[in-house]
Amino acid sequence: MFENLSERLERSFKILKGEGKITEINVAETLKDVRKALLEADVEFKVAKNFVNEVKQKALGQGVLTAVKPSQMMVKIVHDELAQMMGGTAAEFNVKGSPAIVLMAGLNGAGKTTMSGKLALLLKKQNKKPLLAACDTFRPAAMEQLRVLAEQVEVPCYIEQGATDPVKVALNAIQSAKANGQDVVIVDTAGRQSIDEELMVQIRNIKDAINPNETLLVVDAMIGQEAVTTAKTFNERLEIDGVILTKLDGDTRGGAALSIRTVVDKPIKFVGTGEKMEALDVFHPERMADRILGMGDIVSFVERAQQQFDENEAKKLEAKIKKNKFDYNDFLGQIQQIKKMGNIKDLASMIPGVGKAIKDIDIDDNAFKSVEAMISSMTPYEREHPECINMSRKKRIALGSGNSLDEVNRVTKQFEQMRKMMHMMTGAKMAGAMKQMQQMQKMRR
Repeated sequence: MFENLSERLERSFKILKGEGKITEINVAETLKDVRKALLEADVEFKVAKNFVNEVKQKALGQGVLTAVKPSQMMVKIVHDELAQMMGGTAAEFNVKGSPAIVLMAGLNGAGKTTMSGKLALLLKKQNKKPLLAACDTFRPAAMEQLRVLAEQVEVPCYIEQGATDPVKVALNAIQSAKANGQDVVIVDTAGRQSIDEELMVQIRNIKDAINPNETLLVVDAMIGQEAVTTAKTFNERLEIDGVILTKLDGDTRGGAALSIRTVVDKPIKFVGTGEKMEALDVFHPERMADRILGMGDIVSFVERAQQQFDENEAKKLEAKIKKNKFDYNDFLGQIQQIKKMGNIKDLASMIPGVGKAIKDIDIDDNAFKSVEAMISSMTPYEREHPECINMSRKKRIALGSGNSLDEVNRVTKQFEQMRKMMHMMTGAKMAGAMKQMQQMQKMRR
C-alpha cells in the first residue's frame, strides 16, 4: 500500500546523505520533498503540514548529535512522527464482559460483514467464544453471507429470518449468547451506499439498546480521503471507539491510515490485509512506520508464523524428519500453513530488505496450486513413500494434475533435495530452532 510513499521518502532522505550536520537549509529542502510525498499519498493537507512542522522542529533541535549521520537522524525523527501520527502504540480492544458486545458499523462495500467474520476468527484464536449476530434486516443477503462466513470460521451465528427490527434481533442475540456460554457478541448492522439519516438513526438505536463495549467503524482504505470524511461523520453521530481499515493490500495511496487518527481522534484498531479469513491484524503504528520506511516488520511476521505453529505437531514433524520420513502429506501441510499466513508478497515485505528487492516482481498467490494439484494426484501410498515414485507414476501424476512431466520431475527433485537438507539439519540445530520457537510462544503468553 505504501510503496510509492516509501520510495518518495527514501529519495527525500538522500538529500541529507553526505552532509556533515543537520542545518535549517538542508532540513527545509528535505522536508519540502517529504511534504510532497505525503500529499501525493493522499494524506490530509493540514495533517501533512503539521507533520512537517513537527519534524522540522525536532530535526533542528538534534544538531548537537554529530555522532549520527544527518540522514539517519532524519529517518529516526520521521519514523517516530509517523508512528505518533498513527496513534503511537496499538490501541486497547475491550472484550471484557458477560458477554462483551462489539457493534460493527460502516457503508456498503467496505467489507463490514466479512470483517465481522474475520474478527470472530481472531477472537476464537484468543480462546474467546464469539457469536455472530445478523442484524442487517435491510439486506437479507447479508444474513446469508454472515451465516456462510460463520460456518467457514466455525463459530455460531444468530439469525432471525424475516425479522424487521434490528434492535430486537440484537437484544435477542445477546440473550442467546448468555444462555449458550458465548462471551463475545459481534453485531453486524445494515449499511448504505452513502451516509443517510435513516442509517444513522437505526445504528444509534441499536447502540443505545445494547450498550456495546466497542463500536467499530469499518472503512475502505481504497476510497482515500473519503475514508476520513466517513469516519468523521460516523464518529459525530455514533461516538465510535475505533476503526477497522480494510483493503490495505490494495492499490491505494494509504493517506487514510495516516490521517484518520489525527483528524478523527479515534484509533485504527485492526487492518484487513487480504481476502483470507485470517487476514486481519491488530494495527501497530510503530510497525507500520517501519514498513513505510522500508525497515520491514519482522515482529508481525513472527506473530503470523506463531499463529500457525502447533508445538505438538512440530514435535511429530521433527521426529519424522530425524528418521528421514518427511513425506508429501507433511509437505502439503506446510504449504497450507504458509498460505494461511496471508498474501505472499505482503509476508515477504515484512522481512527487512526483502520488500524493496521484490517490489517489481509479480508474486502469484496461486504459486502453490500446481504443487498441490500434483500431490492430490498421488495415491495415499505414493504420498507416504516418495521414493516409490518412478517414471510411470510421474506420467500418471502429470496427467492427473494438468502439469507437464518436466514440472513433475522438477518438483519431485526439489522435494528430495529439501528432504535431505532437513534430515541433515536435525539434531542440535533442529533442537535449537524448536527451543527458540517455544521461547517465542512463552513470550507471547
